[in-house]
Amino acid sequence: MFRDDLLRDKQVLITGGGTGIGKGMAKRFGSLGAKIAILGRREEVLKETAQELTSNGISIIYHKCDVRDPEQIREAVDYFEKEFQQIDVLVNNAAGNFAYPTEKLSAHAVDSVLNIVLHGTLYMTIEVGRRWIKSGQKGVVLDIVTPYAWTGSAYVVPSAAAKAGVLAVVRSLAVEWAKYGIRHVAIAPGIFPTPATQKNLFPLEGMEEMLKDRVPLGRVGKMEELSNLAAYLISEEASFINGEVITIDGGEWLKGAGEFNGLAALTEEQWNMMRDISKSR
Repeated sequence: MFRDDLLRDKQVLITGGGTGIGKGMAKRFGSLGAKIAILGRREEVLKETAQELTSNGISIIYHKCDVRDPEQIREAVDYFEKEFQQIDVLVNNAAGNFAYPTEKLSAHAVDSVLNIVLHGTLYMTIEVGRRWIKSGQKGVVLDIVTPYAWTGSAYVVPSAAAKAGVLAVVRSLAVEWAKYGIRHVAIAPGIFPTPATQKNLFPLEGMEEMLKDRVPLGRVGKMEELSNLAAYLISEEASFINGEVITIDGGEWLKGAGEFNGLAALTEEQWNMMRDISKSR
């Protein structure tokens, strides 16, 4: 399926495209023929990523933009449309997150996550979407969410609330905007280590291994696995997928959801004791 021209003639705009998952998707989309536009708050990072991908033969442009500011979003989209004539795909990837006890969070800490993840995603989606609707152009919006968007999670409550809101946007607009030929899809990644996640979510020694133990497949995700899934979802091969979120976490959330999944920690001797008790009854 991943032929070299899978995304030929697609112009893809990726928020938070200078690092981590955003950069990984930009690289993969570009290798499949797409033209890439990335935005983010740190211009130097965007410039470095653009230079790196350009050296790999990928057509890429960038623009500094804070997705919390609708005016900056309008300016960035204007720039990208001028350069590319049109945008075919919007990837809402920009995010902010950190792990901390909820009762110790300041209002600023809460807002910093909600404003980037939820407000920023909505601002971007509405800005690009209204342009598509006005011009009669079809399009695809891919949002990056998380499995705890529907399960919730302790210690990352602002992120859980924001990502749940984004997932609601995906499922709502999948119906509302389908008549315009606009699809909405989402990916819910599990543990995909990046410099940002290692710094903000598991900075202490041993934390990554502790999280890895939660995954039935016994490992973290590889960036190419996530970017391949993303490439499929924004391609014409997935044109009948609308309003869905695809989880890619090695079975982690299912393991946590099952009431008795923790019994995997029992030894063979303990299982034999359980069997004998059952037989005696």
